[in-house]
Amino acid sequence: MITAQRVLKAAGKHVTRTALTVRAKLGAQANRHCPACGGAVVGFFRYGDNSEWGCPLCGASPRERLVNYLISRGGLVVPQGGAILHMAPNEGSLVEKFRSKAGEYVPADIDPSRYPVPGVRRVDLMNIGERDHFDLFYASHVMEHVPDAAHVLRQIYDALKPGAEAWLLVPLWDKPTEEGAPGMTPQEREKRYGQWDHVRQYGLDFADHIRAAGFEVELLRAEDCPPGDVSLMALDDVIFCARKPASVR
Repeated sequence: MITAQRVLKAAGKHVTRTALTVRAKLGAQANRHCPACGGAVVGFFRYGDNSEWGCPLCGASPRERLVNYLISRGGLVVPQGGAILHMAPNEGSLVEKFRSKAGEYVPADIDPSRYPVPGVRRVDLMNIGERDHFDLFYASHVMEHVPDAAHVLRQIYDALKPGAEAWLLVPLWDKPTEEGAPGMTPQEREKRYGQWDHVRQYGLDFADHIRAAGFEVELLRAEDCPPGDVSLMALDDVIFCARKPASVR
């Protein structure tokens, strides 16, 4: 669905990305770093309200950069030889990283045709259909689309092995989570939640929702990383690292 808000975001992205390319060609100092592609860049392009959103070389968002940063420093550990379910696999750096380390890598979405990644499977999070199978579940900006979040969290819990993790990222605001009212129009959803197909807006109390499904939860925040690294790489966002207890009753 094309909306005025999406058009404005796309225009801002194009203009600022082009400006960064011009600056680089004119010899501007590349004194920033992208942990997703490893490139040195002169800055990051705007998207919406975030003036340092994307890497001009690989397009990585702040949340993709944060995940790569934490993996590189051991804050997140990709299970070597494990089974990984990667929902909505649109982060190229993580597709490559997960695929290279996994014994079984499953890129998946309810609409596989949206992704150029080889072998994307159709998976409906309302019915994953696995039990005690995966070592890692990854979903970035997916949970705000699902019709019944509590049911999906239980599905994820069941699909993971004991001791396995789910890394979940969602759009956040500084208020409690709000569910969209029945019958809310796409225009209302975009105005309220930032995108026409978001059915809810999450707050930090998302952690409580995850715990209610049986997980242990740790919040990994960009703001808790060393300030110099945050500035250098324009890191942002919060990762909800959910762990299925190793000993499940």
